[in-house]
Amino acid sequence: MATTPKKSKPRTPKQRMASRRERLRAQGLRPVQHWVPDLRNPKVLAEIRREIRLMAQHPENDAIDDWLDAIRDPKDWS
Repeated sequence: MATTPKKSKPRTPKQRMASRRERLRAQGLRPVQHWVPDLRNPKVLAEIRREIRLMAQHPENDAIDDWLDAIRDPKDWS
């Protein structure tokens, strides 16, 4: 008569994440944390808008825009 294997205890989320990280590291990957501006924050949005206004006033703004249009490839944006 065959016996059924004992069920192991359910693993905690912390244990599952540790196993996942081990598998990823075994594949040669490493974790990296990225911090980006929080666009939900009104102060961040206000600062971005302020900086955009300053950049638009740059004396060479039109020349920079023309250069960007000349070198960018719209096919790369998809």
